[in-house]
Amino acid sequence: MSWNRGEADALDAKTVPTRLSCALACVLSFLGLALVATRAQARELRIATGEFPPFATAARSDQGVALAIVRRAFELGGHSVQYTFLPWSRAQVETEAGLWDASAHWGASRERRERFLVSDNLLSEDWVLLHRADTRLTWQGVEDLAPYRIGITRDYTYTPEFWTAVHSRQLARVDYVINDLAGLRVLLARRIDVLPLERNVACDLLMANFTAAQAAEVRAHPKPLNDQFTTHVLFPRGKPASPSLLADFNRGLKQLRASKEYAQLLQSVNCPGTLKASVPL
Repeated sequence: MSWNRGEADALDAKTVPTRLSCALACVLSFLGLALVATRAQARELRIATGEFPPFATAARSDQGVALAIVRRAFELGGHSVQYTFLPWSRAQVETEAGLWDASAHWGASRERRERFLVSDNLLSEDWVLLHRADTRLTWQGVEDLAPYRIGITRDYTYTPEFWTAVHSRQLARVDYVINDLAGLRVLLARRIDVLPLERNVACDLLMANFTAAQAAEVRAHPKPLNDQFTTHVLFPRGKPASPSLLADFNRGLKQLRASKEYAQLLQSVNCPGTLKASVPL
């Protein structure tokens, strides 16, 4: 059977929309399956962390400024988060061994970049050298700190130059402290002269654990220990899911940073007048 030209045109007019509808339906079906597959991969992530108020702490409802940013970025990337607080050394070792999906939040030392997949910057911290009001602290380079008794915490990043000076014994008068609160206590007790610490962490601890008179005794040298101390989420290199989780997190963080919500999460910290700085969180 054959059609004349008019019949063929009429048939084409009827079949083209039908074919387009079928093609569109196939595309939508494919996208729907892809969306289901993506949602199936979304899960609650187990993240190891430690006490570092106000950035990371079990004492706050949001679990700290940095951890709130990490949680929200992961949510925007399609995942929920559950934090477990551990000693920092243990959190790092167990995350590298693959016992946790990730660990937050850390400075990006060269060693950590070799051992972990490292996220984009969460926030930049303000690290300073603390001293008592009656201690005359002058320094331009790490070598100038040699005469002082310095309190330091294991596994903190500080700076490469600082750790090189410690390991080479250029800085020989070093006392290890178990945490930042202990560091402030031994500083005020005159057992050390200098304590490297993030300014906002010092503010939070001083306001929560010391009298106003004690807090007023603590000063921060105007020269920062590190001009830009960025912080990150670490993902274990040995886990197959790590590259995709890193990509999801960085995508969510980029979206968060572009919104007003990021600035809201970087809430101010109450500081003693002697430690206030013009640089916000």
